[in-house]
Amino acid sequence: MDAQGRGRADDVDPADQWVLNPHTGEYELRLPSSAPQSPAPQPPVPGPRRGAPRSSGAPGDGDRRDTAGTARRRTAAPGREVPPQRRRRTPEEPVPGRRGRRPEKRSKGKKVLLWTGGTMAFVVLAAGAGGYLYLKHLEGNVATTDVGTAGSSSFKKDEAFNILIIGTDKRTGEGNEGYGDKGSAGHADTNILLHVSKDRSNATALSIPRDMIVDIPDCETTQDDGSTKIIPGSSGVRFNQSLGDLGRDAGCAMRTVAETTGVKPDHFMMADFNAVKTLTTAVGGVDVCVENAVDDPKSHLKLPAGESTVKGEQALAFVRTRHAFGNEGDLDRIKVQQQFLGSLMRKMSSGDTLTSPTKLVKLAEAATNALTVDKAIGSVGTLKDVALELKKVPPKNITFTTVPVLDNPAEKVKATVVPNEAKAPQVFDMIKNDISFTEVEQEEKKEKAAVAARLKGEKSDPGEVRVRVMNGGAPAGSAQQELAYLQTDAGVTKSENAGNAPEEADKTTLEYDSDQADQARALAEILGLSGAAMNPGESVTNSQGLPTMTLTLGKDFKGAGVKIGSSSVKKPDLDTESTADQKQCAS
Repeated sequence: MDAQGRGRADDVDPADQWVLNPHTGEYELRLPSSAPQSPAPQPPVPGPRRGAPRSSGAPGDGDRRDTAGTARRRTAAPGREVPPQRRRRTPEEPVPGRRGRRPEKRSKGKKVLLWTGGTMAFVVLAAGAGGYLYLKHLEGNVATTDVGTAGSSSFKKDEAFNILIIGTDKRTGEGNEGYGDKGSAGHADTNILLHVSKDRSNATALSIPRDMIVDIPDCETTQDDGSTKIIPGSSGVRFNQSLGDLGRDAGCAMRTVAETTGVKPDHFMMADFNAVKTLTTAVGGVDVCVENAVDDPKSHLKLPAGESTVKGEQALAFVRTRHAFGNEGDLDRIKVQQQFLGSLMRKMSSGDTLTSPTKLVKLAEAATNALTVDKAIGSVGTLKDVALELKKVPPKNITFTTVPVLDNPAEKVKATVVPNEAKAPQVFDMIKNDISFTEVEQEEKKEKAAVAARLKGEKSDPGEVRVRVMNGGAPAGSAQQELAYLQTDAGVTKSENAGNAPEEADKTTLEYDSDQADQARALAEILGLSGAAMNPGESVTNSQGLPTMTLTLGKDFKGAGVKIGSSSVKKPDLDTESTADQKQCAS
């Protein structure tokens, strides 16, 4: 069954099955009148209500009617009885024992709608038995793949995480047969390695060109019968062959990313052409902008110059087109896709979407039907956790960029690219070491201020640098490990371990006397300290009674020999970089 059909029955739109009860403020499941159900057995009603006459048109216990007279039954999870329904007072009726009307409160269910809707709509669920059933329904929509050791066995909410987002070129689904290669096994057509920082202050979405030449390692795949099969690797091939070819699954693409970048994906999310069509339709369209009018006969995209709203087939044409922008290559299409994703994220978190139950439910259906994920995050509860962690990242700190590449020098007719060895490793290291692209940019600006002057001037020889190392919040043993690095690898032989600092610190600092400025500059260069981390102060003495500096390792310490300050990392000059809050026009 294709993505559109999973979890759908009788052509009923789930968005039309949920109705707001004005008396309770909660959303309730309304079953179609064409599918009557036997009422659950009801216990006798005590007191004078027993045997009370009802008019022929009044709903019985367990039934409710909306303003149009349609009967709605309360549903229960399997094995649970539906409690008897008591008559609810109208807002005008006084509450016994109280004076006046009780002020209206926003219901808990409605708060959930407002708080979580813009992240992943499937976390929006009604409370009670109906909500439980709807959760299970959404969970049935999501397809999963066992990727074994290619990913993590569970999702950790208190750690940095990497998700490989894959858009396949598989042509399954209504209306997709006419796109390109009808027999495609579903290659890795669009690939984004999403890194979310440990403190959730930032994220980096790194696009991996499908035509980038890589080495695909051997990979173990799980077959339908539960057995495993090793798919042999390939050298010097396009990245998109890491999925689909020879039976390779998403785990093979994850292993290829780890092999190429040094960054291991923890999880993956994969979607096909239907995802773009259904998600954009669910939110009512995505705003895009083009500098010049577009009329591309290959993708069938037609847009006037300026801003437009696209959804469905037109949205799919927008992200697929190559011949309307730049040099008509895949790299320019990646830029357009990044702009589109930023706009989609803004639309999903907009007030128009957050406050519309119909849009939220449709978005929940579209999102879950569109996804294939690894088993570790295959439950709706875990996907909700992933979504809520993503929601913590400010859009202005979500950086979209692309692996720096060069034309493949082995080709006369340029069709593929290779990683730019002068720039790509630095990008990979920043992601691997959880360094924010936006923070680096901000810190680079700060370095231009007065603190940068602390790094200017003569530097002592490492052998003349006297420093004591203290642990001020780094993992246990860090001071000794850093000391070993300084003495063995950096030549700072006049260094010693001074134990734990009096207090913990978030950032690593270096304190020194003004007479030790040349030593401080030398040590800052070795450790990657910024001017802001250098604190001129009073001199202290070491175990020999000689004046010495104090290096306090903070919580930002990443390991012996690893550059400490993110501001010391100089971002490579990247051709493609933007943030999720920016509105741009494709050209």
